[in-house]
Amino acid sequence: MAAPVLQKLSESLGSPEPAVRLILSILIGYPCAAVYRQFLFHQPATVLHLFHLFSGLALAAFNFGAQLYHSAICVFVQFLMLRLMGRTVTTVLSSFTFQMFYLLAGYYYTATEQYDIKWTMPHCVLTLKLIGLAFDYYDGGKEPSKLSAEQKISALPSVPSLLEVAGFSYFYGGFLVGPQFTLRSYQKLVAGELSDCPGQPPNSVFPAMKRFALGFFFLVIYAIFGPYYQDSYYLTDEFEAQPFWYRCVFILLWGKVMLYKYVSCWVIAEGVCILTGLGYNGMVDGKHQWDACANMRVWLFETTPLFGGTIASFNINTNAWAARNVFKRLKFLGNKTLSHVSTLLFLTIWHGLHSGYILCFSMEFFIITVERQAQALVRDSPLLTRLPLYPLVYVWCSSSSTGCSWDILWWHSAFSPMTNG
Repeated sequence: MAAPVLQKLSESLGSPEPAVRLILSILIGYPCAAVYRQFLFHQPATVLHLFHLFSGLALAAFNFGAQLYHSAICVFVQFLMLRLMGRTVTTVLSSFTFQMFYLLAGYYYTATEQYDIKWTMPHCVLTLKLIGLAFDYYDGGKEPSKLSAEQKISALPSVPSLLEVAGFSYFYGGFLVGPQFTLRSYQKLVAGELSDCPGQPPNSVFPAMKRFALGFFFLVIYAIFGPYYQDSYYLTDEFEAQPFWYRCVFILLWGKVMLYKYVSCWVIAEGVCILTGLGYNGMVDGKHQWDACANMRVWLFETTPLFGGTIASFNINTNAWAARNVFKRLKFLGNKTLSHVSTLLFLTIWHGLHSGYILCFSMEFFIITVERQAQALVRDSPLLTRLPLYPLVYVWCSSSSTGCSWDILWWHSAFSPMTNG
């Protein structure tokens, strides 16, 4: 019954059915959060774990059918590694190897010439969660004096139960598109500690609705303008015949519109996390903060004069995960540049096997490196400092060109619209 309805809905919206299912699933997080707030907030932890587990499984089944078994296998194997191997380096290495190998095998066997919404999409989110879980469990066995401030917050004092790991993995607010959060944050949520009113559901309805409205705004923009900026148009003879300036402007506008499909999903999902309380981030200057699960700083993203600002405002929690669990743990290399390259290499492989990702993150590294070197020169030039629009246009162009390789996926196709003619 649901399939024909969804098919008609996708046809009327002009969107693929998997995309419609994904958006509906993210939106379903709001009524799930409302049920949690109204009826389950004071229930025992076991009840909450079961609620998060079965709601997440239902969303997985709705989107991917029987292929949800992939995530179930990885969650169960991860729990066994924690239980049987203990707080050892072997646990961390085994977790990293198994979870990444499973994800890459999924990419290999399901890859097509375009970006598809399939079981590997939420699985890449789950992969980071489970690897991070192994790191946090390992850190919990160290002396507190040997841990950084970040590690002290996320370190696990005891081994979690299977139900706890499952509830954490399938939590409806972050299972499909993120954000990343630690098991310690999830435990605080279940304990009712993430609230501006201790012992009561948080006063987070208004902050959550603000993020929902913002995410829906970007979704509408993408729905309206997306059909005019198709990826496939890049590879047509018609586009190749256009003047160079036209192709540059098209890439610039396309890059903004293309990114809004990610922005809308992340911001709407963030609203779900805020509604449950997972987004609570304490108080700053007497004001309660709800940005613990923020994956986008929209204003910074749209107005930053530097490409580094774009990186700092986009996919924030994933970048923070990579900084905490890859970059900072490579400190023993004694070389920040090598650690930076290694982290970007990890993110490249984690995103997928398409060569476009290699091009995208390679461009990010070179742009950031050149930008840092050029900043000193710009600061010393009275002329350049009086041209505020120059950096903004530069950021739009650089982010759009990197996005070209991101969305088209193959390097030869991504270069085509920028080099032909």
